[in-house]
Formats: sequence, structure tokens, C-alpha cells
Amino acid sequence: MRISIHLCWSIAPVAALLFACRSAAIETPSSPFPPTLEPFPTSAFSNAPLSEPSQPPEPTPLPPPLAPNFSHIAVVVFEDKEFGLVVGNPQMPYFNLLADSYTLLTSHFAVAHPSLPNYLALIGGDTFGVTDDCEDCFINAPSLPDLIERSGRTWKTYQDDMPQPCYIGSVLRYRQKHNPFIYFDSIRLNAERCNRSVVPLAQLDGDIALNDLPNFIFIAPDICYSSQECELSLADGWLKELINKLYPALEASGEPFLIILTWDEGQENHSCCGLPESAGGRVATALISPQVKSNFKDDTPYSHYSILKTISEVWGLPQLGRAADADTNLIAAPWR
Repeated sequence: MRISIHLCWSIAPVAALLFACRSAAIETPSSPFPPTLEPFPTSAFSNAPLSEPSQPPEPTPLPPPLAPNFSHIAVVVFEDKEFGLVVGNPQMPYFNLLADSYTLLTSHFAVAHPSLPNYLALIGGDTFGVTDDCEDCFINAPSLPDLIERSGRTWKTYQDDMPQPCYIGSVLRYRQKHNPFIYFDSIRLNAERCNRSVVPLAQLDGDIALNDLPNFIFIAPDICYSSQECELSLADGWLKELINKLYPALEASGEPFLIILTWDEGQENHSCCGLPESAGGRVATALISPQVKSNFKDDTPYSHYSILKTISEVWGLPQLGRAADADTNLIAAPWR
């Protein structure tokens, strides 16, 4: 009996110990190291193409400028002829050659009658209540030359048959009414400025010879060559002589330039662009430049305020008076 009891006592603790060892094996916390992972099957990816690096988006192109950045702009103004008396007229073969070779504005209107209000509109953006060709109706208001000078550019008006710089009044074949610059107080009352920039046309040859043409050029022929009191054929011959020396001089600069040929008023009362019904008539306006379309006819409605608006747009100047009106169309179609 003792033996059997001893054996049972001996076996029981061993069994309990074995059971306890199994339980300990089961309940032992997992190892702090991660289990070994099976290797990734690489066969599924071995033939996959490498992804292309992402390309930056294409930059949005800037819109083209509304007009070229002309270095020089010249305006030449003739007198008192309706569009139909100029375009196609055999007395003006040279003007029509230019109009056919470059750009002709076929719906360009003067703003008033008589002459002077149109000249004031071209550089001041308004007629300032002027309704006749007065010579003492001076104006205290900003004008295009003020803005041109503030931008660091230069200007000069060349007046045919003007006896001396900054001359006040009319004499011989020179008429003050065709010289809008002398009406603005800020020009006329500044002797140094006036004598420098309001000069006889005879000075043009010297400025060309010195390669010293201003950025803005305004040319008025006398009352004969403007076609006011003489035949159109004389105006055409004068124009040919002018262009034959002015165009090469501007071209030699190697920079963009524009020559605008227009008439101050027509002989009828046509209108457009927010102007009064009885405005200044339809006039022939040609744009001469390597930067304009060839053999182009632009039928957009324009007025003299459009010329001022376009010059201001080209040079980043504030818009004066009626040039800022929404009805005043910018000259934009003719540019290459």
C-alpha cells in the first residue's frame, strides 16, 4: 500500500507539472519580434511599366496685345473732304496707293463741324464746347502731350508755313485752327516747352538728319496742301514728298512705327460711336506701317476719339475724355 501511494503521489505532481507546462506554453505572450513574412511574389510586378513622372501643366498663353508697341506714331491731317471724294479719286493716286497697300478705315467719322473741334478732339478727347474756329478760346485741361511727357516720351507738332515756333495767330497759308496744341494753356503758357515742340514744318528735315524724331509726330499741311483751298492733286504731291522722307527715317530706327493719314472733317453730317447725329462726316483714314495688314479694309466704326484711344492704349497712357467711352472703339483689327 505504501508503494502504490508513493507512486501515485509521485506521478500526480509530474502530470500536473506537464499540464502546467502545456498551459504555460499556450498562454506565453507572443514574441516582441514580428513574425517572419512570406516574401512578396514579384512575378506579378516584374513586367509592369514604370510610371512616367508627372508633367507640369502647360502655361496659359497670354492674350496678344491689342495694338503693337509702336516706338513712333505720326499723325497727318488734311482738310474738309468726305470719304467718297478721296478714296478712288484719280487726283489722289499716291494716297490711294498707300490705302490699297496698307490698311484703310472705311467707317471713320469726324466728331463735329467746323475744323477746330476735330483737332481738339484728336489730342484732348473733347471739343470743350468749341463750335467755331476761334483763335482766343484757350483751354485749361490736360492733353495728350502732357501724358506723353509723363511717360518719358517726346512729342512735336510740325506746322506747315508757321513763321516761328509757338506762333499765336494766323498768317499767310498757316492757320492756327489747324494747330490744337497752341490752344492748351499748359503748352502755350510754357515758353520753353512751346518753343521746343510747336514748330514750323521746315524743322522736320533737320530732325530727320539728326536722327532726332520725337515719339509722337503731328503734321499739319498749310491751307493749300491740306486740300482746303487747292486741288487734291497738290495735296497728293505734298503727301508723296512727305512720306518719301518720313517713312525711311522711321524705318531706319528698326523699331515699330505707325503713320496715320486722316482728314479733320468731311462735308456731310454722318455719325457713329455715340456721337451726335449731325457729327463731322465720314473721312478717309489710312494706316501706314510694316505692322499693319496689307490690302486690308477695316469697316469697324471709328471716330477721331478712336485715334486718341489707340495711341493711349499703345503707350499705356490714361484715356482722356471721350476716348475712354465704351462707344469709342479701339483700333484693333488692322494689326498683324
